[in-house]
Amino acid sequence: MTRYAYNTISGPGSAECKDRGSRFLASAYPVEDPKSCKAWLGEMKKLHPKATHHCYAYRLGPEGAQFRSSDAGEPSGSAGKPILAQIDRLELTGVLVVVVRYFGGTLLGIGGLMTAYKTAAALALQTAPIVTRQIERRYRIGFQYDQMDSVLKVLRQHQGTVYRQETRLFSELEAGIPLVEEQRFLEQIGGLQDLDIIPVD
Repeated sequence: MTRYAYNTISGPGSAECKDRGSRFLASAYPVEDPKSCKAWLGEMKKLHPKATHHCYAYRLGPEGAQFRSSDAGEPSGSAGKPILAQIDRLELTGVLVVVVRYFGGTLLGIGGLMTAYKTAAALALQTAPIVTRQIERRYRIGFQYDQMDSVLKVLRQHQGTVYRQETRLFSELEAGIPLVEEQRFLEQIGGLQDLDIIPVD
Protein backbone atom coordinates (compact mmCIF):
# COMPACT_ATOMS: atom_id res chain seq x y z
CA MET A 1 0.00 0.00 0.00
CA THR A 2 1.43 3.38 -1.06
CA ARG A 3 1.86 6.02 1.63
CA TYR A 4 1.05 9.55 0.53
CA ALA A 5 1.91 11.54 3.68
CA TYR A 6 3.95 11.39 6.86
CA ASN A 7 4.01 13.11 10.25
CA THR A 8 6.98 15.10 11.51
CA ILE A 9 7.70 18.15 13.64
CA SER A 10 8.05 21.66 12.22
CA GLY A 11 10.09 23.05 15.12
CA PRO A 12 11.99 22.06 18.26
CA GLY A 13 10.60 20.96 21.61
CA SER A 14 12.19 20.55 25.03
CA ALA A 15 11.42 19.26 28.52
CA GLU A 16 13.04 18.27 31.79
CA CYS A 17 12.28 15.60 34.36
CA LYS A 18 13.99 14.42 37.55
CA ASP A 19 14.33 11.09 39.32
CA ARG A 20 16.16 10.58 42.62
CA GLY A 21 18.53 13.45 42.01
CA SER A 22 19.27 12.78 38.35
CA ARG A 23 18.17 15.42 35.82
CA PHE A 24 17.06 14.43 32.33
CA LEU A 25 16.97 17.26 29.78
CA ALA A 26 15.31 16.31 26.49
CA SER A 27 15.30 18.17 23.18
CA ALA A 28 13.48 17.25 19.95
CA TYR A 29 14.58 18.60 16.56
CA PRO A 30 13.27 18.34 12.99
CA VAL A 31 16.04 16.75 10.88
CA GLU A 32 16.53 15.53 7.31
CA ASP A 33 19.65 13.38 7.38
CA PRO A 34 22.30 11.83 9.68
CA LYS A 35 24.55 14.86 9.14
CA SER A 36 22.00 17.23 10.69
CA CYS A 37 21.47 14.75 13.56
CA LYS A 38 25.20 14.76 14.24
CA ALA A 39 25.24 18.57 14.20
CA TRP A 40 22.42 18.87 16.75
CA LEU A 41 24.01 16.22 18.96
CA GLY A 42 27.24 18.21 18.84
CA GLU A 43 25.37 21.34 19.91
CA MET A 44 23.85 19.50 22.89
CA LYS A 45 27.29 18.30 23.95
CA LYS A 46 28.57 21.88 23.79
CA LEU A 47 25.64 23.12 25.86
CA HIS A 48 26.02 20.35 28.43
CA PRO A 49 29.73 19.41 28.55
CA LYS A 50 29.50 18.22 32.16
CA ALA A 51 26.52 15.91 31.62
CA THR A 52 27.09 12.22 32.35
CA HIS A 53 25.34 10.93 29.20
CA HIS A 54 24.06 12.29 25.87
CA CYS A 55 21.59 9.64 24.68
CA TYR A 56 19.57 9.95 21.50
CA ALA A 57 17.41 8.36 18.82
CA TYR A 58 16.26 9.43 15.38
CA ARG A 59 14.06 8.24 12.53
CA LEU A 60 14.47 9.62 9.00
CA GLY A 61 12.90 9.57 5.56
CA PRO A 62 9.27 9.82 4.40
CA GLU A 63 8.88 6.08 4.99
CA GLY A 64 10.79 6.21 8.28
CA ALA A 65 13.15 3.52 7.03
CA GLN A 66 16.36 5.00 8.47
CA PHE A 67 16.79 5.05 12.24
CA ARG A 68 19.35 4.84 15.00
CA SER A 69 19.45 4.91 18.79
CA SER A 70 22.33 5.26 21.26
CA ASP A 71 22.59 4.50 24.97
CA ALA A 72 25.78 6.61 25.17
CA GLY A 73 27.25 4.60 28.03
CA GLU A 74 24.02 3.75 29.85
CA PRO A 75 23.16 0.02 30.23
CA SER A 76 22.24 -1.56 26.90
CA GLY A 77 18.65 -0.85 25.88
CA SER A 78 17.93 1.50 28.79
CA ALA A 79 18.03 4.84 26.95
CA GLY A 80 18.15 4.86 23.12
CA LYS A 81 15.36 2.35 22.56
CA PRO A 82 12.90 4.02 24.97
CA ILE A 83 13.57 7.35 23.24
CA LEU A 84 13.00 5.82 19.79
CA ALA A 85 9.82 4.17 21.06
CA GLN A 86 8.36 7.60 21.83
CA ILE A 87 9.10 8.82 18.29
CA ASP A 88 7.43 5.70 16.93
CA ARG A 89 4.47 5.94 19.29
CA LEU A 90 3.53 9.20 17.59
CA GLU A 91 4.36 7.74 14.14
CA LEU A 92 6.88 10.49 13.45
CA THR A 93 9.82 10.65 11.08
CA GLY A 94 12.39 13.33 10.34
CA VAL A 95 12.89 13.65 14.10
CA LEU A 96 15.87 13.55 16.47
CA VAL A 97 15.43 13.40 20.25
CA VAL A 98 18.46 13.93 22.51
CA VAL A 99 18.19 13.30 26.26
CA VAL A 100 21.04 14.59 28.42
CA ARG A 101 21.49 13.13 31.91
CA TYR A 102 23.15 14.72 34.91
CA PHE A 103 23.79 11.92 37.39
CA GLY A 104 22.35 12.60 40.85
CA GLY A 105 24.31 10.04 42.83
CA THR A 106 21.67 7.30 43.04
CA LEU A 107 21.60 4.33 40.65
CA LEU A 108 18.17 4.00 39.05
CA GLY A 109 18.47 0.49 37.65
CA ILE A 110 17.56 -0.44 34.07
CA GLY A 111 13.83 -0.15 34.74
CA GLY A 112 14.18 3.27 36.30
CA LEU A 113 16.41 4.49 33.47
CA MET A 114 13.99 3.26 30.82
CA THR A 115 11.13 5.10 32.51
CA ALA A 116 13.13 8.31 32.89
CA TYR A 117 14.36 8.42 29.29
CA LYS A 118 10.91 7.48 27.99
CA THR A 119 9.25 10.22 30.06
CA ALA A 120 11.75 12.91 29.08
CA ALA A 121 11.45 12.09 25.37
CA ALA A 122 7.64 11.99 25.50
CA LEU A 123 7.47 15.37 27.27
CA ALA A 124 9.82 17.01 24.74
CA LEU A 125 7.78 15.70 21.81
CA GLN A 126 4.61 17.05 23.44
CA THR A 127 6.04 20.57 23.16
CA ALA A 128 7.07 20.22 19.49
CA PRO A 129 4.58 21.24 16.76
CA ILE A 130 3.52 18.13 14.82
CA VAL A 131 2.63 18.55 11.13
CA THR A 132 1.57 16.29 8.27
CA ARG A 133 3.50 16.58 5.02
CA GLN A 134 2.88 15.10 1.60
CA ILE A 135 5.35 12.57 0.22
CA GLU A 136 6.69 13.91 -3.06
CA ARG A 137 8.51 12.68 -6.12
CA ARG A 138 10.85 15.17 -7.75
CA TYR A 139 10.94 15.90 -11.48
CA ARG A 140 13.25 17.99 -13.65
CA ILE A 141 11.26 19.84 -16.30
CA GLY A 142 12.82 21.56 -19.33
CA PHE A 143 10.76 23.87 -21.56
CA GLN A 144 10.82 26.94 -23.81
CA TYR A 145 10.69 30.26 -21.94
CA ASP A 146 7.29 31.16 -23.42
CA GLN A 147 5.84 28.00 -21.81
CA MET A 148 6.70 29.18 -18.30
CA ASP A 149 3.16 30.28 -17.39
CA SER A 150 1.64 27.02 -18.63
CA VAL A 151 4.12 24.86 -16.70
CA LEU A 152 3.67 26.84 -13.47
CA LYS A 153 -0.12 26.68 -13.86
CA VAL A 154 -0.02 22.87 -14.03
CA LEU A 155 2.28 22.74 -11.01
CA ARG A 156 -0.08 24.93 -8.98
CA GLN A 157 -3.09 22.81 -9.93
CA HIS A 158 -1.36 19.72 -8.52
CA GLN A 159 0.21 21.30 -5.41
CA GLY A 160 3.71 21.07 -6.85
CA THR A 161 6.64 22.75 -5.08
CA VAL A 162 9.41 24.41 -7.12
CA TYR A 163 12.83 23.77 -5.56
CA ARG A 164 15.09 25.13 -8.31
CA GLN A 165 14.48 27.29 -11.34
CA GLU A 166 16.67 28.50 -14.23
CA THR A 167 15.09 31.08 -16.49
CA ARG A 168 16.54 31.49 -19.97
CA LEU A 169 15.53 30.77 -23.59
CA PHE A 170 15.26 27.06 -22.75
CA SER A 171 14.32 27.08 -19.09
CA GLU A 172 14.49 24.32 -16.49
CA LEU A 173 13.06 23.78 -13.05
CA GLU A 174 13.01 21.05 -10.44
CA ALA A 175 9.72 20.44 -8.68
CA GLY A 176 8.29 18.06 -6.12
CA ILE A 177 4.90 16.54 -6.89
CA PRO A 178 2.78 14.95 -4.13
CA LEU A 179 2.40 11.23 -4.88
CA VAL A 180 -1.37 11.53 -4.56
CA GLU A 181 -1.31 14.01 -7.50
CA GLU A 182 1.48 12.41 -9.53
CA GLN A 183 -0.53 10.50 -12.15
CA ARG A 184 -2.86 13.41 -12.90
CA PHE A 185 0.09 15.80 -13.05
CA LEU A 186 1.98 13.62 -15.56
CA GLU A 187 -1.09 13.32 -17.77
CA GLN A 188 -1.64 17.07 -17.83
CA ILE A 189 1.99 18.18 -18.15
CA GLY A 190 2.43 15.59 -20.91
CA GLY A 191 -0.08 17.54 -22.99
CA LEU A 192 2.34 20.44 -23.39
CA GLN A 193 4.53 20.45 -26.51
CA ASP A 194 8.36 20.43 -26.67
CA LEU A 195 8.80 19.70 -23.01
CA ASP A 196 11.31 17.39 -21.33
CA ILE A 197 10.44 15.81 -17.99
CA ILE A 198 12.51 13.24 -16.10
CA PRO A 199 12.31 11.96 -12.52
CA VAL A 200 15.13 12.99 -10.17
CA ASP A 201 16.67 10.19 -8.11
